[in-house]
Amino acid sequence: MDVFEALYTTRAMRRVKPDPIPAEVQERILDAAVRGPSGGNTQSWRFLLLDDPAVKAELGPLYRQALGVLFDTHYKPMREKGDARAQSVLRSAQHLADHFEAYPLMLFAFTRNDPSGGSIFPSVWSAQLAARAFGVGSALTTVLGLFHGEEAMRILGVPEGKGWTMACTVTFGYPTGRWGVAPRRPVHEVSFRNRWGEPVGFEIPEPLWNYEAGASE
Repeated sequence: MDVFEALYTTRAMRRVKPDPIPAEVQERILDAAVRGPSGGNTQSWRFLLLDDPAVKAELGPLYRQALGVLFDTHYKPMREKGDARAQSVLRSAQHLADHFEAYPLMLFAFTRNDPSGGSIFPSVWSAQLAARAFGVGSALTTVLGLFHGEEAMRILGVPEGKGWTMACTVTFGYPTGRWGVAPRRPVHEVSFRNRWGEPVGFEIPEPLWNYEAGASE
């Protein structure tokens, strides 16, 4: 797969099939993850794959409760807007919560001494890109760790008192829909050059990689 196809089409895919992810694909996902950069090459990360229905059943209610809190606080303005795109985003987030236990594979990323996430999220993104290469969709969420981190780590058996924190959860599965380039605000609306507010020097009204023309699948 062309690297730009992977970069442009690896977006949150929350609607997936229950089909299991083959072991050889899981191996490639994790092996790509550990190749990611980390500050000082400390590699202070741990990754935990979850496919046990019993464990997912313990975490599912925690995730749904956490998302409910998020919807009533941070996402409340979005809920009250009539904007169709915002409502679509919320429905997608709710879908993940409602079907938490049905995702065939999850990855939990843990780190320590990494308050910025700069030493863990590059690895997580590498895992998501590797999954995309095998046609596996993914979605990253931090909700569980933010609201129920300690309880979730206890359920997952994470050692206490060792400084580990849950950075994120990533769901994996074969999408029910098609791949495509997600709509985003164009580069020139969110980028500057040399000083804040100064034009970046070019405009890109449409994605520079076109799915219909460039896709290999």
